[in-house]
Amino acid sequence: MVPLAAQRGILGAVLLVALWEGVARGFQLPAYTLPAISQIFGSIWDMRTVLTRAAGVTVTEALVGYALGALIGIGGAIWVTMVPRVRGAVLPAATAFNSVPVIAWSPLVLLWFGMGMSSKYVMVALAIAFTLFLSTLSGLDRVDRRSVDLMRSFGASRLAILWRLRLPTALPLMFAGLRVATARSVLIAVVTEMLGAQAGLGLLIYQAVVQVDFVQVWAAVFVASAASLLFFGIVSFIERRTVFWK
Repeated sequence: MVPLAAQRGILGAVLLVALWEGVARGFQLPAYTLPAISQIFGSIWDMRTVLTRAAGVTVTEALVGYALGALIGIGGAIWVTMVPRVRGAVLPAATAFNSVPVIAWSPLVLLWFGMGMSSKYVMVALAIAFTLFLSTLSGLDRVDRRSVDLMRSFGASRLAILWRLRLPTALPLMFAGLRVATARSVLIAVVTEMLGAQAGLGLLIYQAVVQVDFVQVWAAVFVASAASLLFFGIVSFIERRTVFWK
């Protein structure tokens, strides 16, 4: 049986699609204002081969950058926790770096790493690393000090405390950061592709705008949104299986 929340979600999606189609058709809105949903789905079907190939590039960039960003962010949080004396230097430096909008780094990243996929990996990693660093660090700091002292009294090493106490405590906040990073990773990959790329959904959107083909723009946006939602769903599924006590 379909859960009630899922039923409501499906019903809401159906109503949104019907309203969108009705408004676009009823008011005869031009494509550059709001194309009908049927036109968008028709464009997705007609361009399915091109869109699938472009989505494959964008998803690969998002996944690789996501993995790099997670490694940097979570690894940095663990390092700061294990070596407390570096916290005073690392936190201000990371905050100052993050204060610059990530998109502002794109000209330099494209210059250094080229127009290929490598620059997109770096941009996605930069976009999500700080978020995961803060969420993981907050989770690691939530541990009860008395529990740490108790484990130390039994001779537990710092590594054992990290593995058996700090990481399980940090998992809920860590996964919260990982879920937020899913949508951000796809978004940054698409935006960076629009600024300079050899393939991908972002390049497809840029070319469609230049050709004044706004239905194709919406088609690429829909495919990017679907990829982002699927990515979010996979991470949420892993979270439910991992943080089973939540």
